Amino acid sequence: MTDSIALRSARRWPRLVLEPRARVPWHVHGLVLVLLLGVALFLGGVVLWAGGGNPVHIFRSMFITAFGGKWGLSDTLVKATPLILTGLGVALAFRMGMWNIGAEGQLYLGALFATGIALHVASPSANRSLTLLLMLLAGCLGGALWGFIPGFLKARFEVNEIISSLMLNYVALALVNFFVYGPWSERGFGLTPMFPRNAWLPSLSEYAEAMPWARGMTVHAGLILALVAAAVLYLLWRWTKFGFEMTLVGDNPEAARYAGVNLRRTIVLVMALSGMLAGLAGMSEVSGVVHRLLDHVSPGYGFTAIIVAWLARLHPLGIILVSFLFGGMIVGADEIQSAGVSALLQGIILFVMVSGDLLLRYRLYLRFSPRTALSVDT
Repeated sequence: MTDSIALRSARRWPRLVLEPRARVPWHVHGLVLVLLLGVALFLGGVVLWAGGGNPVHIFRSMFITAFGGKWGLSDTLVKATPLILTGLGVALAFRMGMWNIGAEGQLYLGALFATGIALHVASPSANRSLTLLLMLLAGCLGGALWGFIPGFLKARFEVNEIISSLMLNYVALALVNFFVYGPWSERGFGLTPMFPRNAWLPSLSEYAEAMPWARGMTVHAGLILALVAAAVLYLLWRWTKFGFEMTLVGDNPEAARYAGVNLRRTIVLVMALSGMLAGLAGMSEVSGVVHRLLDHVSPGYGFTAIIVAWLARLHPLGIILVSFLFGGMIVGADEIQSAGVSALLQGIILFVMVSGDLLLRYRLYLRFSPRTALSVDT
């Protein structure tokens, strides 16, 4: 009797395989972005229809409100301003592989520090330019401090920056609540007294006598600060050694260390700069929009900035465009008396974009692998 062992091939079983694409041209990125936004709006429309709304009517009303006239465009630009600044701050950290989820808290600290200057340091009769400069520096300092903390913890003790920056959001909100309900409160309400006029950022409506078309327009000088910050950040990434080091650290930390980059110093500095931009957004809001500090001065700009930076592929010029679109979405949703529409669309857009980005960077296909069977003949 002879025993023999043989391997024979059975039927082939399919399995999904993700394979990285070698290169994706920028024009393909743009086309895919437009396609995915269309898909997100379609899915959002389906949800609105399922909830009893007319998606065509809702989207049309939102568009006309946000972009159909000069006052709507003005309000859209006002909403886009903090999104640009916080989006730039988030993108700065993301470019280096640091996940700064604390832009909301950094915005609050910037607003708190700027408010301290407006109410308790600068005199109401002081020069306006000097007062605004001090507020700007204080806002940047407050945001930078709140960005420095998770950066230092990461660099020195390897503390996860996602957790630390996220938790600091709640600490910042608690600090602001302490002041607006406590020592800085106006009659116990969750707000401070109105800033003196020399602590207001200039707005177009101030020049209505010389320019009648600007009457009622709320766009303020914070938009100029945001555009300048975007230009500076673009030049920083494109033409400076520091920008190259940030990108190198984000792509390959070991290679950056071998090239002589001080990783600890770079991590702390970038997180502080990221917080500084978000703090500038806080100063812009309290000085240019509400002219006082509120317990909820931000409707979530710091969290929306994550979506903005992601959609813009961390590009400063793209952040301006995406912030403008999201600002219009917020204004349109507020006009139809349904703030949930804006949050709904933001969530759907993020979900669709993350899914689409995966398929853009990877090729998905079915691979059929043979299943081998062991047979024994006796």
